[in-house]
Amino acid sequence: MGGDGAAALIGIDVGTTNVKAVAFDLQGRVLASAARHNVALHPRPGWAEYDAEGLFAAAAATLREAVARLPANHLVAGVAVSSMAETAVALDRDGRAIRPSIAWHDERTGSQAEWWKREVGDAEVAAITGLPIVPIFGVHKLMWLREHEPEAFARLHRWLNVADYVAYRLCGQAATDHSLAGRLMLLDLSTLDWSRPLLQACGLDAGLFADLVPSGTRVGGVHADGAAASGLPVGTPVAAGGMDHPCAALALGIRRPGDILDSLGTSESIFCVLPAPWLDPQLTAMGYQQGPHVAPGTSYCNGGMYTFGACVDWLREAVFADAGDGYAAMIEAADAAPAGSGGVHFLPHLRMANTPIDDPRSRGAFVGLSVGVRRGQLARAVFEGLAYGGRASFDVLRERLSLRVERVRAAGGGTRNPVLMRVKAAMLPPEVLLEAVEFDEASSLGAALLAGVGAGVYADMEEATAAVDLMTRTIERPPEDEVAAYERAFREVHLRLYPQIAPLSHAIYYLGAP
Repeated sequence: MGGDGAAALIGIDVGTTNVKAVAFDLQGRVLASAARHNVALHPRPGWAEYDAEGLFAAAAATLREAVARLPANHLVAGVAVSSMAETAVALDRDGRAIRPSIAWHDERTGSQAEWWKREVGDAEVAAITGLPIVPIFGVHKLMWLREHEPEAFARLHRWLNVADYVAYRLCGQAATDHSLAGRLMLLDLSTLDWSRPLLQACGLDAGLFADLVPSGTRVGGVHADGAAASGLPVGTPVAAGGMDHPCAALALGIRRPGDILDSLGTSESIFCVLPAPWLDPQLTAMGYQQGPHVAPGTSYCNGGMYTFGACVDWLREAVFADAGDGYAAMIEAADAAPAGSGGVHFLPHLRMANTPIDDPRSRGAFVGLSVGVRRGQLARAVFEGLAYGGRASFDVLRERLSLRVERVRAAGGGTRNPVLMRVKAAMLPPEVLLEAVEFDEASSLGAALLAGVGAGVYADMEEATAAVDLMTRTIERPPEDEVAAYERAFREVHLRLYPQIAPLSHAIYYLGAP
């Protein structure tokens, strides 16, 4: 590192809408940060792409600003990158992008996913990769490129995930960590190597991908061009980072088997740590996904609610649009309504069902409406429905994976909703502690911790995570009579809503309603 200054670690997070570079001290405190908007291109309806040069330019600009804002007595000891998954840069032999990167949420690859279902099958893919066959995964984008842009595919030399691409541009070394590699739908979770049967099935060569390395492995040092672009000193250690969700989980202390992170943002992600993959096709058929964690020697299983944030946004726009601060107004109104919402219940399937139900045709519903129902009850019913949906997903994970859970740590904007958090606390077994942590830079911090391990600043991941001092608060469990009322509503109403409403949802779907 050189000099007598204190060490700083930088984590870059390349997300769907923003790119951040955040410098931390060794206890995880923010020293400096910078951000840029990440602009997606939409060349056709349903398509979404990123300009690869623009991705790196945004990352380099945030790095320059963060480095320039560091306190004078801090020196950068290492850097690593976390990023969105299922988005990659296609490079030629000279390391130049041959076309824009297809975004993870791009909709063009449905026919490729159908090919996998037809020719290989859901059960076989799940038994190898721990993943359901859905269009977002990287292999579908590669196959689309081969089918629709054969001249570009003929020039393809390397397929790098976004985090790997930024690291490559900084140090000239290509490597990919297991957590991002797992999102191609080609990684064998049992061996942490590329699956030969799946590669043979789709006719792709493992040579297209960078060397597989554990997260936190030093892959190189910043070279002259990387230093000129980023403001980092030449030779600064660059470590393999990882996928944004596992990086955030690492930063928030979710790294041991049985640890669970309940991330409450645009979606709800219930992320649980496993000692080894649990390759159960039936679990995958319910929508759960597995992959390698960035914490060494562990895997994760992920469920949750795709429409968590959409439900809250819809409530604000449809019911509380006349309020100055719609979010504050709906929480206040829900808090004034009785527990149980006076018998009103909400099924939170505004775009599709959520784990443990795999049904893209399902739609949301209110039941129990009467002329006396007011918007406070509707708001509370939405929050209770979200908590019940999270409970349903949690129960399957805990029971099928035989997890011994002592603590659930919640993070994200949803932790600021006291009504929701109260119901969530009631929905957990009495021996399970619910903690909330409000920290907005978790993915960047996770990458910074990996940088510290790769640079040798920390001896290992244990020392890295132990050094971080997180501020948490315990969510108190409501009185037992309230808990019992929620439990009855969950079992007697919520769990029966989908089976009763599904036939109507499917009829509405086929009639062409949005």
